[in-house]
This record gives sequence, C-alpha cells and structure tokens, in this order.
Amino acid sequence: MAIEDKDKIIADLGKIEDIDDRFTWLIKYGRQAGDLAEDKRVDKFKISGCTSQLWLVPELKDGKVIFSADSDAAIPKGLGVVFASVYSGLTPAEAMSLDASFLETAGLSEHLSMNRRNGLSSLHKQIMLYCATFSALAGQGIQDYAI
Repeated sequence: MAIEDKDKIIADLGKIEDIDDRFTWLIKYGRQAGDLAEDKRVDKFKISGCTSQLWLVPELKDGKVIFSADSDAAIPKGLGVVFASVYSGLTPAEAMSLDASFLETAGLSEHLSMNRRNGLSSLHKQIMLYCATFSALAGQGIQDYAI
C-alpha cells in the first residue's frame, strides 16, 4: 500500500460523521480481509497487551514489508487490518517513518477504550520491531524473509 492509500483510508473515515458509522466501516474493512489460516493464529504472532486476541503476521517480500492481521473480535480485527494495510507494501524504512497518529486524524482513537488504545500502541510497537528487524536483514541483502 502506498502512502496515498493511507491518506485515502483517513479521508474515507473522515467523511463519516457518525462514530457508529465509522466503527461499522472499520468492521466491514476488517471482514474484507478474511481470516488468517489457523497455523498463523499462534502465540508467536499474537500481540500482547490486547484484551482480545489479535495476531499480526509479518513478511519481507521483494524488500517490502507485508502484514496480515486477524482478531477474534470485530473492532480489533478492523483496526489490525487497517494498520496492516497502511504499513504493507512499504520498505522497512518507509514504514518506520510513517506517523502512527493517522487513527487520531481519522477521528477513531478518541472513541476507543483505554484497553483498545493500549492494544493499538502494542500493535504499533510490534510493527516497528518487525520493520527494524527487516531493515537489518535488508541491509544484509536479504529481500525475502518470513518469520
């Protein structure tokens, strides 16, 4: 996904005035991604700090980060899929340079519970850790890697 796509997600969410409609959009966005295979819904991909189960599967392909996300709850799944979409398709360096406040800009984070905001923070930290790892691998000439 290009940075312009991140801007489109923010714009799409920003056009929705009613917060319930924003969460409906988020849930639908998550459902469109489908479910992770059972062999990916394992502890090594689980995001700690989330009250729901949330999995983030990373991959480095052709020098770009690719993320897939899933959850056992609709809103966390939508949030995970949005994050996965925004950060996928970028080089690790590009992903690490993105401003993570796009959900605030879209007007979502202020309506999340403290637990969900903590979970998002954990999700973002994990994305940054994966990107740092992939950046180090790319520095060694490795363009493809799956954890």
